[in-house]
Amino acid sequence: MAVACILQVTEKCSRLTFIMQVTRSRTKLRKTKPKPRAHSFLRSPCAVACTLDLVGDKWSLLVVRDLLRGDVTYSELQSSPEGIPTNILADRLKKLEGADLVAKSAYQEHPVRYTYGLTEKGKGLGDVLLALVRWGKKHIPGTRTLGSPALHSVRGRKPVGKRHRKS
Repeated sequence: MAVACILQVTEKCSRLTFIMQVTRSRTKLRKTKPKPRAHSFLRSPCAVACTLDLVGDKWSLLVVRDLLRGDVTYSELQSSPEGIPTNILADRLKKLEGADLVAKSAYQEHPVRYTYGLTEKGKGLGDVLLALVRWGKKHIPGTRTLGSPALHSVRGRKPVGKRHRKS
């Protein structure tokens, strides 16, 4: 099999042309098992880039922050102080569940409602959030830690005060 690829670029347009020629071989092809691939990376195999591809948007780590305190319902996540829009919250929960960072469990049948919690893989992000808390408190004046028991347990301390919520 021969493949040729021609790319023509002008100021007005770009044209990509593929030319493929397939010939039959007189020998039988052997079926081989495909080699297992490590992972298909969106940008690169860099650990920072891959982590950012999973949780580097504006909302994902805030959802993880709220889930660090244990299983919570959709409405509890929605009442977070940052006021995440419902469509974005639903999208992030699906994305995090697809990445095996979040698991959901039905607590009501009609209509079906779920609680959301972190998997072991998701709980591993607690140290990442703690590093962000430390950096933010040091370099961004006026920031503070919301009374998340889970962030305090990552630090090995007891929580102080109550979690601040929008009324």
